Amino acid sequence: MLTRSQKEEIVQKLTNQLADSPAAVFADFKGLSANDMVQAKRDLREAGSSFQVIKKSLLAIALKNNDIELDPKSLDGQIAVAVSPDEVTSAKLIAKIAKGNEAVKIVGGVLEGEILSQDEAVALSKMPSLDELRGQLIGLLQSPAQGFVGSLQSPQQAFVGAMEAFGGKSE
Repeated sequence: MLTRSQKEEIVQKLTNQLADSPAAVFADFKGLSANDMVQAKRDLREAGSSFQVIKKSLLAIALKNNDIELDPKSLDGQIAVAVSPDEVTSAKLIAKIAKGNEAVKIVGGVLEGEILSQDEAVALSKMPSLDELRGQLIGLLQSPAQGFVGSLQSPQQAFVGAMEAFGGKSE
């Protein structure tokens, strides 16, 4: 049993994490083995996210402290909160864990202070991350330049090829 001061510390820590983060995902982890739970926490920590199992009553206080009007009792199962430094990291990792283990499922989330339904939180997990978007943008920016360079080189290559072919036949 947690003491009052431990509960206050947990609530304060989660309150700060929610205030500093653009997104949080709530997951039902009932039935997840201890080893899988440790691995999930490790994966999330390596990505800069936190993963914490929390009582719904303590979660309600932390949400209220951040002016988020969500009743955690409406969420199914035993709840864990994954808080990430960006909008999609936690959702992506929880979805990845859920694919490998049917005991885990996303049950909701918060994005920029707005409550996400289960479907919205799952959709968030399918969005590309900021790094993926940057890579796609760079690819799009490079594509016309590469095409232009290729089109400049192709007449020269055709001419050289024709000259080599012509030169080879005359001998």
